[in-house]
Amino acid sequence: MMASMTAIDIVISPARPHHCEALARLHRDAWRLAYRGIIPHLALERMVARRTAEWWARALRRGAPILVAEFAGELAGYAHVGPSRAPPLGYGGELYELYMKPEYQGLGFGQKLFEAAGARLRRRFDRGFLVWALSDNEPAHDFYRAMGGRKICRATSCFDGVRLAKTGYGWRA
Repeated sequence: MMASMTAIDIVISPARPHHCEALARLHRDAWRLAYRGIIPHLALERMVARRTAEWWARALRRGAPILVAEFAGELAGYAHVGPSRAPPLGYGGELYELYMKPEYQGLGFGQKLFEAAGARLRRRFDRGFLVWALSDNEPAHDFYRAMGGRKICRATSCFDGVRLAKTGYGWRA
C-alpha cells in the first residue's frame, strides 16, 4: 500500500503590525547565527539590540516593503526589499535582508521567500536587483548562487573599526 504525501506549504505575505514582536526575535536569532564570529561581538549585539519590535513597527508605518514567511501560524522568515543603495552598479532594486529562523533553514522555505521578494523587486525595478553578503558568510553565498545570483562586485563594510569584505550578487530583470 502506498503512503500518501502531504504538501508542506509556507504562506508569504506583507508584514503587519502584529508581526513586530516575532520579527524582533527572528532578527536577533538569525543574525546571531549568521554573524557570530564574523562581525565583532559588540557591534553585532548593538545591531541586534536596535531592532526592537518598535523599530519594526516604525519601519512598517513608513511603508517599508517587508515580506514575512509563516509556517503553521509561526513566523519562519522575512525579507526586506527596496531601491538599490548602490545605483552606479546598474541594478534598480535591492534585497536588503532575507533571514529565516534557524530551525526553518534548509527546508526550501527560504527559496520560496526569495522568489516572492525577487518577483516584487522585478515588478518595481526594470533593471533587476542585487543583494550583499559578507564574504565570510559562506551559507549566504551558497544560497544566493543556488538562487541564480551572479557575482557582480566586491566591497567592504566597517564594524567597530574592522573592515569586512562583502560580495554583491545580481539578478537581471
